[in-house]
Amino acid sequence: MTRTVLILGAGLAGYGVARELRKLDKESRLVIVSRDAADSYSKPMLSNALSGHKTPASLVMKTCAQMADELDADIRPRTEVRAIDVAARRVELADGSGIRWDALVLALGADPIRLPLDGDGAADVLSVNDLDDFARWNERLVDARRVVLLGGGLIGCEFANDLLSRDVRPTVVDLADRPLGRLLPPEAAAFFQDQLEAAGVVFRLDARVTAVQKNDGCYRVRVADGSTLNADVVLSAVGLRPRTALAEAAGCRVARGIVTDRRLETSVPGVYAVGDCAEVDGLNLPFVMPILHQARALAGTLTGTPTAVQYPVMPVLVKTPACPTVVCPPPAEAEGQWRVEGDGDGLAALFEGEDGQLLGFALVGKATARRQELAARVPRPLSD
Repeated sequence: MTRTVLILGAGLAGYGVARELRKLDKESRLVIVSRDAADSYSKPMLSNALSGHKTPASLVMKTCAQMADELDADIRPRTEVRAIDVAARRVELADGSGIRWDALVLALGADPIRLPLDGDGAADVLSVNDLDDFARWNERLVDARRVVLLGGGLIGCEFANDLLSRDVRPTVVDLADRPLGRLLPPEAAAFFQDQLEAAGVVFRLDARVTAVQKNDGCYRVRVADGSTLNADVVLSAVGLRPRTALAEAAGCRVARGIVTDRRLETSVPGVYAVGDCAEVDGLNLPFVMPILHQARALAGTLTGTPTAVQYPVMPVLVKTPACPTVVCPPPAEAEGQWRVEGDGDGLAALFEGEDGQLLGFALVGKATARRQELAARVPRPLSD
């Protein structure tokens, strides 16, 4: 009987596994179930699509039908999964039907975190996490001139920089005392903030939004200190939460994400997790390069060669042309301190352990030219 590999999710992780699998296995039945239209597109491009004059249609690289032909796969778009029956090796769909599997890959992604906001405009606050979201965002931006962004992290700052191409002066509101607060030490964050402010971004830091109210066709955004901001559109970009509910209900161990070993296998044999939803050997890394390495490793495991994922050093490029930025965060448990080098053209912040070992770095401005040099000195996050 032909083996069935079932992938839940048609994003970078799901399609990545499917592509790598088909390089090694032309015979297995491949089924992909997607909550959205299952078109292939680059999710990282959503936060800088405006400056590239991209539309929802032009972001699509291959349609669902084209992907089905390319992968020789049965792809089910706009399909909800209700439950995973581990004992029967079957997923139950919302329409009452089911799909049996021999190997199940969870590429479920993550959901935007929603702030608890008061006001009759709270439900109108947008998040952009997929192509459907981007279509709504693009439509709402027509004639918009005032945008309030909730969140000054990586994605919030990328969207803020992107809005400048529409002659919009976005206001970024964040609880932290600096932008990119989880990635940059104070000196580098100050340089970054200065550059984006010079380009037209407004920052409201140490601030918490409490309510969004409708106001004559636009919105009044209320801040905890009693001040208000007027906006045509409000976008929330405060972070993502891995989708773990289906896996947890099926008996998979869950922590920050769906917990896997280095072969991407969950605590339930025959069930694997990749991408934004996965916590691999303690690491949840929702970035392109880790996902590509996961896909290659899992394809090997699924085709009979158990393969532990290995991660090289993977600096992250922040898409903010107003201030080029590259970050390679140190491990969360690392002990050490930041040392900052540079001048008015750029700063290199080096995180060094007690023994002087370089454990991570953050580069802003012209210092980004040092990316390769510094990456060669940082230990690999996962290796044999």
